[in-house]
Parts: sequence; C-alpha cells; structure tokens
Amino acid sequence: MKNEKTAEGPDEREESSICEVLRILGAKWAFLVLDELLEGPQRFNQLKRNISIVKTQSLTDTLRHLEHNGLVRRQVFPTVPVTVEYSLTEKGSDFQLALKEMEKWGQKWGAKGHAAETRDAAP
Repeated sequence: MKNEKTAEGPDEREESSICEVLRILGAKWAFLVLDELLEGPQRFNQLKRNISIVKTQSLTDTLRHLEHNGLVRRQVFPTVPVTVEYSLTEKGSDFQLALKEMEKWGQKWGAKGHAAETRDAAP
C-alpha cells in the first residue's frame, strides 16, 4: 500500500523529511548559492560578484548554514593572505536534479504560466 494517511494524521516520516528539506533549503539565499556553486568551486568574492543581490553578511550566513548542513565544503588554503574556497559536497551536488526540475516548473508555471492560466480561465 502507498503511504496511506491514517485518521491520526499524515505519515510522520513523509512529513519530517519534507520539513527537513525546507529547514535546510529554506534559508533565504540557499538556492542561489547552490545554483552558483554547481558551476564549480568559487572563492567568497567570486560568489559575491556573481550573486550581487546578496549582501555580504547574508552570503556569509547562507554559506555557514549550508556548510553546517553538509551541502557546502569550505576549504582553507595556507596562502598569504589566506585563500578560502567554497564547493559543493556530494550531498550538495545531488541537489542539482531537484534544482533543474524546479527551474522547469518555474518556466512552465512562473509569471507567464500564471498569466496564461488566468487568461484561459476568464469567462
């Protein structure tokens, strides 16, 4: 039988896994950072330039959050000055498929898709 919901409530395992994903990826800029790091490892200032809408402190907080949750790796190189590079872990790279599906959904149902649906539904 497929995940039937009982009278006591929804399947707790299903609910908790969705909540966990949202907790990790619900950080304001997480999707943009992950998408940018899919291009390859980057230093902080590269990321900051490439995602210019994100303020420095917000980018720092997002990177720390993603690193804490195992999606981003922070590697420090012993240079003068110290060089820090961010890249995706295997867990972070695994998110690529989901991100591509979300992009397809957004292209289909984004602002243009919503406008077409509203226009088609008009009497």
